[in-house]
Amino acid sequence: MGNYGKFHNEEEMLDELKLILVLLAKDDSMDIMLDLQELIKGTDWDRFIKLARHHRVFPLLHRRLQELKTEVIPTFVTHMFNRDYYRNTLQMLGLSGEMEQLAKAFSDNGIRSLFLKGPVIAADLYGDVSLRTSYDLDLLITFQQLEQAEKLLLTLGYEKNDYTVSSLNDWKWRQYHTTFLHPGKGIKVELYWRLIPVPSKEPSFNELWERKRKSSLINRPIYYLSREDLFLFLVSHGSRRGWSRLRWLLDIKQIANQSIDWVKLARLLKKHMCLHTGGQALLLAARLLSFPLREEMKPLLSDRKAYWLAEDAMFYVYRSVNLHTSPISDEVNEYHKRYLFSLLTTCQKIVFIASFIYNWRDKKLES
Repeated sequence: MGNYGKFHNEEEMLDELKLILVLLAKDDSMDIMLDLQELIKGTDWDRFIKLARHHRVFPLLHRRLQELKTEVIPTFVTHMFNRDYYRNTLQMLGLSGEMEQLAKAFSDNGIRSLFLKGPVIAADLYGDVSLRTSYDLDLLITFQQLEQAEKLLLTLGYEKNDYTVSSLNDWKWRQYHTTFLHPGKGIKVELYWRLIPVPSKEPSFNELWERKRKSSLINRPIYYLSREDLFLFLVSHGSRRGWSRLRWLLDIKQIANQSIDWVKLARLLKKHMCLHTGGQALLLAARLLSFPLREEMKPLLSDRKAYWLAEDAMFYVYRSVNLHTSPISDEVNEYHKRYLFSLLTTCQKIVFIASFIYNWRDKKLES
C-alpha cells in the first residue's frame, strides 16, 4: 500500500470534484472565492451532478449553491438539485415516522435498541434532517434479543432479505447485522448485534446503553450513541469503505465540531484498536474539507499509520470508486482487499488469518 502514482497528484483530481470540495468546505476567504469562480467557469455540470449523487452530498450542496446567489449556475442544475433535495426531505420524513413506530414497538416488547444512523443522526450532526441522506434505518440490539427482534419485524410487515448459511453455525461470529425490507413502505431496516465487525473489539451493549443519548427529534424517546461512541462507529464504518463517499467525512467534520471529550475519545479508540482509523478520518477531513486540526486532537494523530491510511484512502476519492454497485473492477477489488487488511492491527491480522485458515479447512472437509 502507499504507492499509486498519479492518484496522489491532486492535479489529476476532476475539476468538478474540486468544486464540490470547495463548496463543502464553505470557506469565505478571498483565495477560495477566486478558486470557486474559476472552477465554476469550466465545470461539466452533468459530471458535477453525478459526483454529488455518488458522494451523497447533494442536500448540502443545494444549500451552498443557494447561498452563492450567482447566475453562473445553469438553471437545469438548480432544478435538478431542488428536485433531489425535495425527494430526500420526503424520504427523511418518512424514515422519521417509521423510526418512531419502530422505537415504540421495540420498547413495548422490552427490546432495548439504539439507532445508529438515519434521521436521528442527521438532526444531531446537521441540525436539519433534510441536509443528510439516508436510505434505511439501522438499529443496534443485544444478540440475546436478536430472535425476538426479528420476529417482531416480521409481524410489522417486514421481510428478511438475507440468509447466512453455515454448517458450523459460526455466522454470528462472522456477521454483524441482518437486513429486512418492508415491501409496502419500501423501507429497509438493518438490525445490528455488533457495533463493529469481527475481528475488531467493541464496547459491550450495556456500556453503549449507559452512555446513550435521547434524541429530541420526536416526542417519543429515541435513543442513540454518545458522541464518542458515535465517532467510533462512524470511523469504523467509513474506514472499511475507504471513505469512498464524502458524506462520511462530512459526518466526521460535523461531529468533530461538537463538544467531544477528546481524551476520553482517544482512550476509547485505543482500547478498541481504532486510534489509527480515527486519525485517518481527521486527516482526510482536514485535507479534503478544510477542517482545522486542533491541539486537543493530537492523541488521535500520534500513530504514523493514520497518515499512511489517509494516503491510501485517496485512491477511492480520486477515482470516485463505488463499492456498492457491481461489477467492481478487478483492480479496485484487489486494491480494496489489500486496503482492508492494512486497516487491521497486528493482533487483528492474526485473528483474521486464523479465521481464513479455519474456514478454508472447513470447506476442504466438506468437499
